[in-house]
Amino acid sequence: MDNMFKLMGWWTGIFAVLFYVGDMIEVSLIMVANTGFFVLLGFLNVSERMYMYIFGAYLTVFFVGFTYYATFIHVPGGMH
Repeated sequence: MDNMFKLMGWWTGIFAVLFYVGDMIEVSLIMVANTGFFVLLGFLNVSERMYMYIFGAYLTVFFVGFTYYATFIHVPGGMH
């Protein structure tokens, strides 16, 4: 299970670089934070059950934040 978190950290690192190259600096910084979080979790070596609890909490926070952003902050149609 710890290797999966290291793998997620690797992929979020790749996305951070791609977002940075695409001039999406804010999203790139979020991905860098995710990369650090996942790699740190990968080296904790806790039980598989604890990894699942941490991932469930992570998904809950993400979905609440994304729903708040999509409902109250995002302007449909963007600025283009």
